[in-house]
Amino acid sequence: MKKLIVLATAAMMMASCGMMKRTTVSADNSASTTASTTTTAATSASDAGQGAGNALLNLYNQYKADGNKFDYQNMQNILNTVSLIANCEGLKSNYKDTTYLKDFGKGMIASSLGLVTQDNVDSVTNSLVDMVKNSETVQNAKTQTQSTAATAAQYANTASQYAGALSTLLSAFSK
Repeated sequence: MKKLIVLATAAMMMASCGMMKRTTVSADNSASTTASTTTTAATSASDAGQGAGNALLNLYNQYKADGNKFDYQNMQNILNTVSLIANCEGLKSNYKDTTYLKDFGKGMIASSLGLVTQDNVDSVTNSLVDMVKNSETVQNAKTQTQSTAATAAQYANTASQYAGALSTLLSAFSK
């Protein structure tokens, strides 16, 4: 049963990477193309950060309720993990863009109800960048192979890596 849940989680994470991207439109369509693109990028980064902050808060609250343990059999944890990874998708291509990271961080701070603060936002963002960069490796493995025992083992391993990374991240919060 545990392996089935881990495999289902891994499959949902892979599927979510491409399906849950956010799109936004700038508030002022009459602005210049450059200003409109900048506004849209900032809004997109902030929205993604808000989604990530909300997912982190939900994961943290459950982590504390479970006695400082990350329970990967809990369906809410699975769904919140998928949401977190999907909202962090933009970090893959923007992890060197300081403006994107700043806007993403502002969104996390705004939606995490004090869990992500000005003091820890850089550390949290760096942890999330590491997580999504690792998910790209999994996505490549998925597109190169079919459903074989080796691929299933890869997904199970990746899911357990997320559990460890999330557990480490969540334990870093002192709330």
